[in-house]
Amino acid sequence: MFLVMGSSQAMKSTIFDEAFGMIAAISFLLASRVYDKRPNKEFPYGYHRTITIAFLAGSTALLVMGIYILIDSTMTLIAAEKPTIGLMNIFGFEIWQGWVMIAVLLYNVIPVLILGRIKIPLAKKLHDKVIFIDADMNKAEWLGASAAIIGITGIGLGFWWTDAVAAIIISGEILKDGLKNIKYSVTDLMDRSPRSVDGKKKDHLLSDINKLLQDTPWINNFEFRLRESGHVYFGEVIVEPKSNNSLRENISSLRKELSEYHWKLHDITIMPVEKI
Repeated sequence: MFLVMGSSQAMKSTIFDEAFGMIAAISFLLASRVYDKRPNKEFPYGYHRTITIAFLAGSTALLVMGIYILIDSTMTLIAAEKPTIGLMNIFGFEIWQGWVMIAVLLYNVIPVLILGRIKIPLAKKLHDKVIFIDADMNKAEWLGASAAIIGITGIGLGFWWTDAVAAIIISGEILKDGLKNIKYSVTDLMDRSPRSVDGKKKDHLLSDINKLLQDTPWINNFEFRLRESGHVYFGEVIVEPKSNNSLRENISSLRKELSEYHWKLHDITIMPVEKI
């Protein structure tokens, strides 16, 4: 891309998109080496939140990239800087550089389009928001490449402004995703009630656990709360037992049932009280 970009604003934006897009993948690889380390005195809850921190890093990269492209492209449009796309000599043939740019962009857009679609169901299955933000980065890359192709085609047809406008459109989509994901990552760090990887709805586990506790015969009343820590959930269940008979055995049995109900329920504390 760098070798063929010429003075195209859209191509320049796509290159930055690609460069910043590496941050989410690097964050995922680093967090994957740390998150499952055993708890210790320094970190008694373990290292699970490295996944959430990596999610925040990827989201911030997405936002910064969008802001940069928006400012740079807007300034180019205001200054009416008209990009030129000349000819390239390839194996003795004079070829319009725009065709080479479009070929490079298509070469880029096909794999990221496929990989982005593959990553989303995996992110949901693993409850991994870093993979999800990486898929969002892939979406930003193929949108950017598509807009850049339109911009380059516009230059070839004599509409110089389509290049900068295409870059601004790219930045708008990237900014939207960046802001959305920063919001989700920050609220996860603030111990918001767990949500799906896309942040659109509460995790179905909340209603499942509520039903499970309602159906537990020895519990008269209860309250529970969960907080997200990377891939897994920590939480507390406060129970008002109907009687104190076999209470310790009942608590032990319930804790085992919850831990075996779903792999995301990593550490659940059950606290009996006289009255809720």
